[in-house]
Amino acid sequence: MDQSKIRNVAIIAHVDHGKTTLVDKLFHQSGMFRDNQQVAERMMDSMDLERERGITIAAKNGSYIYKDYKINIIDTPGHADFGGQVERVLRMADGVVLLVDAQEGPMPQTFFVVKKALAANLPILVLINKIDKEAARCEWAVDEVFDLLVRLEAPDSTLDFPVVYGSAKQACMVADYKEPLVPGQGMDLISEMIIKHVPPPSGDPKAPLQLQINTIDYSLYLGRLGIGRLMNGTLRLNDNIAVARRDGSIKPVRISKIFAFAGSEKVPVESAGTGDIVAIAGMDDVTVGVTFTDPDNPKPLPLIEIDPPTISMHFIPNDSPFAGQDGKFVTSRHIEERLNRETLADVALHTEPLTEGVGFRVSGRGELHLSILIEKMRREGYEFQVTRPHVIMRQEGGKTLEPYEALTVDVDEKYQGAVIEKLGRLKGVMSDMKVHNGMSRMIFKVPTRGLLGYRSQFMTDTRGMGVMNYVFAEWGPHAGEIQNRQNGVLLVKENCVSVAYALFNLQERGTFFIGAGEPLYVGQIIGENSRGEDMVVNPAKGKKLTNMRASGTDEAVILTPPRQMSLEDCIAYINDDELVEITPKVIRLRKQSNVRIKG
Repeated sequence: MDQSKIRNVAIIAHVDHGKTTLVDKLFHQSGMFRDNQQVAERMMDSMDLERERGITIAAKNGSYIYKDYKINIIDTPGHADFGGQVERVLRMADGVVLLVDAQEGPMPQTFFVVKKALAANLPILVLINKIDKEAARCEWAVDEVFDLLVRLEAPDSTLDFPVVYGSAKQACMVADYKEPLVPGQGMDLISEMIIKHVPPPSGDPKAPLQLQINTIDYSLYLGRLGIGRLMNGTLRLNDNIAVARRDGSIKPVRISKIFAFAGSEKVPVESAGTGDIVAIAGMDDVTVGVTFTDPDNPKPLPLIEIDPPTISMHFIPNDSPFAGQDGKFVTSRHIEERLNRETLADVALHTEPLTEGVGFRVSGRGELHLSILIEKMRREGYEFQVTRPHVIMRQEGGKTLEPYEALTVDVDEKYQGAVIEKLGRLKGVMSDMKVHNGMSRMIFKVPTRGLLGYRSQFMTDTRGMGVMNYVFAEWGPHAGEIQNRQNGVLLVKENCVSVAYALFNLQERGTFFIGAGEPLYVGQIIGENSRGEDMVVNPAKGKKLTNMRASGTDEAVILTPPRQMSLEDCIAYINDDELVEITPKVIRLRKQSNVRIKG
């Protein structure tokens, strides 16, 4: 295709501001689907976990035709834990469309993704989304975007950004937010804005080939696929080319398949030119950052720099009494192979064998980053255990530094006192507070350690109505000891099956995580004690039977429903001497094997 008719644009935004929905509507409006064709919502979120959680975990590529232009769309994750992907895929773009919720305005992850776009010197186009909300504040949202760009020292040309308004969900856009919204009309405004303000891709089609791999995909038939943009040159099917690896070595490769994007689908093509975004097959061990180049005149592109990980956990083989009952892959070798495979696609993930004992130290960008990996492995049939997450510290000038987060919370005014009190205990310092229509927005600087496991406590304190978001702020001095948990736990005395009568008699002692009829083992954590110390209990102790008839009817056994603990809740809950046991069917909490259970 004519290089001047190509536009490569990334969609960036805070979590849940409507990126993937917008891409859906752009594809529909382009006429690429029949009226009666069944198309899934959020088609770019192809992973089961993405659909279940309503977030984008992995960056996706797609394209559509508008008039005689081909617009390549890159749908990026909004969560900072997947920021490594945002950094990489922005290399494929010549501009970005920034989505901002008309009610919430720029949020912490907005700051994060905009910072990455400015670092790449990309023009920023603004779309104020969800203006059909009752509490929408369009002018305020635009002003906040401007202030954000000023704080990030954006160039003057970027400060004069174009703006459109609308509702991606209703597929309608307007040039002025005061105009009425008509569902299904106005989406052309976005395409026109992209064509006008995003430059065509630069590069020389006659220069030596340069294509850097920014993301990895997988095909059951073709194996690993490398996705990237041709910076220079032309790529043809069955070409013999060279691959410049991350270690500097050069390897000859033959291209077996080239795919272009049409909608969210991959379409095989014979060749691709400068500016095209393609997926290519032919190299089984392709990794992010390698450059496909001319074998006679290799010119590798600079390696992609990735922000270092901030959180680490230990992944170890399961050694509980129930080990091997559910999992298909249970050995240390199985876990090692799976982790190595993940690091090929996710360069923000680091793994290394433990120096003491069997297992691996896995480091990532945050709790969500690692919990997504754990959930993927669990669904694939892996069985293992993980330790409590630990923040990775730095040593500089003889001092210990730790990462701090900029935390933004939006809560009802009546809950702000409880939030301030809890964050104070977690070494959080408030830097700003604004109140609008009974809602309070507070900004804190908190050690990353303090936020591990805080989300569930925050939701309890705000009755599920609060919103909290955070993004890395800076490295700062070590804040001292932070208590992870106020209460002790309820531990199982011996291998048994839980009995309703026993749980009924014990439920005054604390809160249970399990119900009746569940198989348990010694050292398993089945609840939280109402006091600060751990307590060993017998959840299988039944009622003593006699041959004497009771003078009155027995009291009914009424159990309080157990607290449902998600994977993230379990990981955030445990202390240093505890583990989360992960199997395909169940998630359990337990004390480590070397901890003696007294009771």
